[in-house]
Amino acid sequence: MTATWKIELVPVPVTDVDRAKEFYVRIGFAADHDRQVREGLRFVQLTPPGSACSIVIGEGITGKTPGTQEIQVVVPDAEIARKQLVEAGVEASEIDDQPWGHFVYFKDPDGNSWSLQAIDHRPQG
Repeated sequence: MTATWKIELVPVPVTDVDRAKEFYVRIGFAADHDRQVREGLRFVQLTPPGSACSIVIGEGITGKTPGTQEIQVVVPDAEIARKQLVEAGVEASEIDDQPWGHFVYFKDPDGNSWSLQAIDHRPQG
């Protein structure tokens, strides 16, 4: 038997922690924690609406270069998700219809890429 594995936290590299935090809160993420653990280590945990997995931004969090992270999340409705982004002032792609789902793409202020997928449950024919 295999133990249960659940993704808990994904680091997202940013150049300006406060700007990134404001961006993610503006698009609907909950600001769960913001702690200056010690000099050179600030931990900011943010959770997308309805998600069991969070992201972490901050100082001293990851060695990844800002703008290199790519994350895909599932949303119930691509059109509603896109509307929410646009209303929050985010440049979001038009809906990309694929046989396996409907996608919306956007980037955070540092260029980290996000893909929102609404899974297509229509019967394939």
